[in-house]
Amino acid sequence: MLIYWVLLGIIGCERICELAVSGRHASALLARGGVESGRGHFPVMVALHTALLAGCVLEPLVFHRSFVPALGWPMTVIVVAANGLRWWCVAALGQRWTARVIVIPGEPLVRAGPYRRFAHPNYVAVVIEGAALPLAGSAWITAVAFTVLNAALLTVRLRCETRALAVPARTASGAP
Repeated sequence: MLIYWVLLGIIGCERICELAVSGRHASALLARGGVESGRGHFPVMVALHTALLAGCVLEPLVFHRSFVPALGWPMTVIVVAANGLRWWCVAALGQRWTARVIVIPGEPLVRAGPYRRFAHPNYVAVVIEGAALPLAGSAWITAVAFTVLNAALLTVRLRCETRALAVPARTASGAP
């Protein structure tokens, strides 16, 4: 289980770094005239992701779960890959990446990195990691609960983000 605890520690530190980066970017975007959408669901998202990490810690301890190499190692590799995708998204969006939905009206959509292929690659990383991280430590209840709750939350989040990015409709040149 040591591998799992180390993985959780790394992911926890990574989330703290993400929040710091997100906060800096959000302040800069708002100072440049950015408009925030979805404030109502953001605290729910923070709570759900905090609960994911808590469940990853508590479930193996409470139910005396052990690291099962046949499941744990593949899930660890998947978690690392999902985080690689997440940071590729952060790099592609640059200063425009935040954990919140903040859009500067009139700016063109980003079409670099994973955004060349599809609209919401970061959420793909979230979905994959949300299942794989708990499974790496045999926390299957946490994996199922997070996946179901996150699906409901992402429905709200994707609608919010899609609306925010579509107003006004932008092209790569920035023209509506």
